[in-house]
Amino acid sequence: VQLQAYGGGLVQAGGSLRLSCAASERTFSTYNMGWFRQAPGKERDIVAAITWNSGTTYYIDSAKGRFTISRDNAENTVSLQMNGLKPEDTAVYFCAADKRVRPMLLSRRVSAYDYWGQGTEVTVSS
Repeated sequence: VQLQAYGGGLVQAGGSLRLSCAASERTFSTYNMGWFRQAPGKERDIVAAITWNSGTTYYIDSAKGRFTISRDNAENTVSLQMNGLKPEDTAVYFCAADKRVRPMLLSRRVSAYDYWGQGTEVTVSS
């Protein structure tokens, strides 16, 4: 599966961006998906995740109430709506797929995700 992430950019603090990730195969609909980010000099960490059927979502504490993850299995896309952006959200954002078929539990670990997009850069100015 190839993943293509897009939608990053430069935005002022308090602004919004919508990141999207398009998958190349229909098997996307059976995969849990995650959004991760990596700031300069830091490790890649999860931001949000969603099960294959949108039944469960996960957010890191700093994203709760500001970010919303969603997916459209008919369009093979997963999105991350980011509102109220802060300078500390500045990072390269990656979408990723857990290739287990229809897992009910979301993983937060980088190592649990098998397919990765190329990353899209988000810069939030103060």
